[in-house]
Amino acid sequence: MNIYGLIGYPLGHSFSKKYFTEKFEQMGIADNNAYELFEIADIQTFPQLIKSQSDLRGLNVTIPHKQAVMPFLDGLDASAEKVGAVNVIKISEGGKLIGYNSDYYGFKTSLEEFIPADVALKALVLGNGGAAKAVIAALNDLSIPYKIVSRTKSADTLGYEDLPAEIGNYQLIINSSPVGTYPKSDLCPDIPYEQLTPNHYLYDLVYNPVQTLFLQKGEEQGAKTHNGLKMLHLQAEKAWEIWNL
Repeated sequence: MNIYGLIGYPLGHSFSKKYFTEKFEQMGIADNNAYELFEIADIQTFPQLIKSQSDLRGLNVTIPHKQAVMPFLDGLDASAEKVGAVNVIKISEGGKLIGYNSDYYGFKTSLEEFIPADVALKALVLGNGGAAKAVIAALNDLSIPYKIVSRTKSADTLGYEDLPAEIGNYQLIINSSPVGTYPKSDLCPDIPYEQLTPNHYLYDLVYNPVQTLFLQKGEEQGAKTHNGLKMLHLQAEKAWEIWNL
């Protein structure tokens, strides 16, 4: 039996098990392949997990371990080095753990589909965790200027208190934080929604719920919106490709 899985904490919001279980059934390989959730709060327990799962062939990595897992790996693919975070781990027959990043591919591809090619804009990236690193790498490659927004203001980042004076200068707003994720779907990033216009594009990496409060408030102002479900599908398919290289 080949086992694949997801590490992170908490994992109650994840669609990965359902997605890959259905994929294995559709491919006719469900008898020999399974996908499990490995909820680990402390990344220090990661080596123990690897030792206890001899049939493990690959892992997805989610919050809060996308950066913390890196020291436990035997190597990094160029995609993970570029982003500075890992969301896919390939486990070779010899037991070597190699980190990859498919978030970059999923985000960049879905963003290019969302934003018309003839639209010039600047972006605000809400949050500065592992997911934000993939977003920033993609924005750099697409030559989209951006500013990071964090609860802790610094020389390189805006604080949320700066947004009332700044939001009119940025047409693309990307929520890379987990704010608004089920079961806390009554929350949303603290931005001045009343200043949004039909010229704004809101992209939420959160995919559960499909319609986050962030996106709902944007739509009420006429902004164009996009959730993280397409990115999830794209990065998951890229992960399957990586595991089967």
